[in-house]
Amino acid sequence: MNDTKQTSLETRLVQAGIGSDKRTGAISLPIHPSATYRHPAVGESTGYDYTRSNNPTREVLETLLADMEGGARGLAFASGMAALTTLFLHFSRGDHLILSEDLYGGTYRVLDQIFSRFDLATSYVDTSNLNAIGAAITPQTRAILVETPGNPLLGIADIRAIAGLCRKHQLLFIVDNTFLTPLLQRPLELGADIVIHSATKYLGGHNDLCAGVLVTRDEKLGEELYFLQNSTGPILPPQDCWLLVRSLKTLALRLERQCRNAQIIATWLQQQPQVETIYFPGLPEHPGHQLIQQQASGFGAMLSFRLDSPQRARQVLERIKLISFAESLGGVESLLTLPAVQTHGDIPEEERQRLGICEALLRLSVGCEDVDDLLADLQQALGN
Repeated sequence: MNDTKQTSLETRLVQAGIGSDKRTGAISLPIHPSATYRHPAVGESTGYDYTRSNNPTREVLETLLADMEGGARGLAFASGMAALTTLFLHFSRGDHLILSEDLYGGTYRVLDQIFSRFDLATSYVDTSNLNAIGAAITPQTRAILVETPGNPLLGIADIRAIAGLCRKHQLLFIVDNTFLTPLLQRPLELGADIVIHSATKYLGGHNDLCAGVLVTRDEKLGEELYFLQNSTGPILPPQDCWLLVRSLKTLALRLERQCRNAQIIATWLQQQPQVETIYFPGLPEHPGHQLIQQQASGFGAMLSFRLDSPQRARQVLERIKLISFAESLGGVESLLTLPAVQTHGDIPEEERQRLGICEALLRLSVGCEDVDDLLADLQQALGN
């Protein structure tokens, strides 16, 4: 990679991989699909022995991921859930984790249905409430994991304040930065120890890639997580590493358009009589509106809205033409999801109802289309 340490992150993303092929000078990062590597002699290595342990293409990506978040070590995984699973393997029997109650249903599922069998205990709290977090800490607590903004209700957690709480109690502080990306929010600089991404989302950005990311602030912690990655093998293959580097080159351009579109759509939804509540931190009425401006440089492109009935929500999903009724988020194409049935279906119904994740709630991942076309699609779908 070129020496671009003094340039902006946007420029470093565009320049990613350039200069990595010294022999040919290829602008596009080479893909190294080799599973194994020839040793020069007994006791000597080129630095690459077996692709599960290291790969030249993945090395470029993981270096870029650490640079993006301002961390010491970046690790690339085959999915966001693979990254989370590896992270949870860092803890031991009897440890206790505190997590956002407003989080992806798959995170709840892997902890509730798999890691609970190994006596890893969990508490889910409103992480926008510092007192609620403090009250949940026990002598067995080892870490706090927050999604901010939350999923799907877009709650905002105070990263600086929670970092201070974690330092006081000697806890690991983990932030899922999937919704905002390092271009809009810098958790490690605000005191977090580990950042998580489902890179399938904004980092990949084209709904054609499944990947996960962990970035650590500390090199020692990065080595400990690398040991787990290497030992259990949930690595991102070389071809997908190349695709993610390619995708990251346009992240700034995509995100700028998506955020602008989301702000316009959220404001428009406020005027629609069929819409009862809008969850978008870019609106002044959102309870986290002031806080997100203190710890991020943008509001993101995710929003949720509750309609006047579950029947209306299903009508919208049946009528949309340009926007796709599909899971996932962060791609250039706009996607509309019914969280209660799809992304959060594994959370018990009683808990979903308590949180307000009902069948009248829709989550919209705003894409890069012309915003007037998106508004027209929503207008016809909402109509009586």
